[in-house]
Amino acid sequence: MGKVWFVGAGPGAPDLITVRGTRLLSEAGAILYTGSLVAATALQWAQPECEIADSKSMDLEQVGAWLLERVQRHETVVRLQTGDPSLYGVMPEVARPLDEARIPVGICPGVSSAFAAAAAAGECLTLPEVTQTVIFTRLAGRTQMPEREALCGLAAHGCSLCVFLSIERIAEVAEIFQAAGWAATAPVVVVHKATWPDEEQVLRGTLANIAGRCRDAGIERQAMILISPALGARTRAELKTSKLYDAAFPRRFRPGQPR
Repeated sequence: MGKVWFVGAGPGAPDLITVRGTRLLSEAGAILYTGSLVAATALQWAQPECEIADSKSMDLEQVGAWLLERVQRHETVVRLQTGDPSLYGVMPEVARPLDEARIPVGICPGVSSAFAAAAAAGECLTLPEVTQTVIFTRLAGRTQMPEREALCGLAAHGCSLCVFLSIERIAEVAEIFQAAGWAATAPVVVVHKATWPDEEQVLRGTLANIAGRCRDAGIERQAMILISPALGARTRAELKTSKLYDAAFPRRFRPGQPR
């Protein structure tokens, strides 16, 4: 009896999977990956004799059955999925039959597309005295949202929001933010396929024009929407600085200096 590992492939670039993730791939006797979302280059660490299958045409029951069957024959089986397994995935649903069969399960985290998108755009999602909170959310779709998590209510906080799985409704997202009190001129960054070699696109705009820019660029899937008062901080004339390096702010290894 082996062990099933849920491994985050990261946002797309093959060198953004974790070292632990590459080790697990190299040890795996069988790998089931999400071919519609995970770049095939992530499989480069698999051994030639490894059994590899694409789950894009499978339903939940078939995914579970595949893993259960392979873990009877291999010491390490990997379920490789995009980003991080703990965020916007179905890990609990897939792991449940494994738990019932008393199959050991492990999780190897991955780099989220939210952070990859911010990095691709050269942005920071927090800014001293501007915003210290980041919300990961999405529009309701086939998966309904709890009423208390309606996007309009979350947007009203005025902090940084990373909006997943909603790019095909970017115009609706922009309207909701404006209804929540954001200015039409508020900056927005959309990153399509963050870190994917030769496919990454970074679009900048405002709530008023970002939908049109996405339409003109043909971006309608696999994109992250970043809306934050921290966007564009590197070009601001006046910027509040962190106390981390303030000479007057004492730290454990550095006494504060009088002004």
